[in-house]
Amino acid sequence: MTPATHRARAPRTTHPAAPLDAETGAGTAQATGTAQATGTARATGTDPATGASPAAVALATAIGTATATGTGHAPCHHGELLQGVFLDAEGRRCAGLVTLPLAGPGSRADFVRRPGTPPEALTVVPADRGKAARAAGLAVTECARQLGLPPSGGQLRLTGDVPVGLGMGSSTSDVIAAVRAVADSYGLRLAPDAVARLAVRAERASDPLMLDARPVLFAQREGRILEVLGPALPPLVVVGCVLGGGAPVDTLALPVRETTDADVQEYERLRTLLRRAITTGDVSLLGQVATASARRGQQTLNHPEFETLTAIARRSGAAGVQIAHSGAVAGVLFDPAAPGDLRHRVRACRHALNSHGIPTTRTFTTKELLDGPAHRRGDRPARPDTSRRPSRLPAL
Repeated sequence: MTPATHRARAPRTTHPAAPLDAETGAGTAQATGTAQATGTARATGTDPATGASPAAVALATAIGTATATGTGHAPCHHGELLQGVFLDAEGRRCAGLVTLPLAGPGSRADFVRRPGTPPEALTVVPADRGKAARAAGLAVTECARQLGLPPSGGQLRLTGDVPVGLGMGSSTSDVIAAVRAVADSYGLRLAPDAVARLAVRAERASDPLMLDARPVLFAQREGRILEVLGPALPPLVVVGCVLGGGAPVDTLALPVRETTDADVQEYERLRTLLRRAITTGDVSLLGQVATASARRGQQTLNHPEFETLTAIARRSGAAGVQIAHSGAVAGVLFDPAAPGDLRHRVRACRHALNSHGIPTTRTFTTKELLDGPAHRRGDRPARPDTSRRPSRLPAL
């Protein structure tokens, strides 16, 4: 990951303020007026006590005293392609995962920062989003530190359409949206590695939703990339479904297995195969890896429909299956370039899943990650005030 970079601008205030067009990074600021912005603060003279330019001082003063609002967004994902314990560059064991990104559903956060109030005076709506509230508090402390301001309180409001308890990263989506909203209220844009560190501190383990859609092996308990596996996932068509009737999974109640050396060797083998599948665009090999990882996940999750799911995938001519290793969402993976009628295979798969009591949700492609969600007949885009649904996926 790259060092933290920041984009700052004058906060949106609730009362008139002097116009500023500012950008901060590593302790520098840009301003217009007496000096032209060129990447670092340029102004006539500096503060003899701090060495800061008048533009930087004016910017910090405006940000530090004006009530400001910020917004942030974050996506979700569709479970994992691979999850296990791997070796980092120093040979140390690390829990890691490769997520299957999902375009469309996500979380939105709006943060109203109130300078002069104590930092503990931070509220969140809905009130049960404790992880997002912790993330907002951590982000306030970090942003205030960067700008040399005292931390303050405020109100965080969360909306979105990511189902809870299915293993789609709903809490991480909330956390990242909250961090981005707080930073936006300060006129900052935190780098992905900084967001990852705050997310892990807020919820102990984080999905890599703060990154772009590149396939990465991510150490979710440390907030760092173990390996970039390639530039992009190969084209996939995913028939989404939910196991266990879509009932949320209590991840804290799942049994904890001891990881053996043999387990690590197998995970490293799957990592090698997945790297090869991504770099060569081999969907069949990717499906094999995802299925093997999903099968290992059953040692903990023990979904009773798993064997039915894999059997339907085979009969439908799919490349494999993937699941959320901490939830109930799953997907049947198809290669759009494989011989035969793709639409017929997808329809047959959906019919078979529903007939066996495995509810289908949405069918999507990895191409949507680059082009945006495809608009199909019957789509109903989520509105900003859409409430969080407890178990169902947004239907397409």
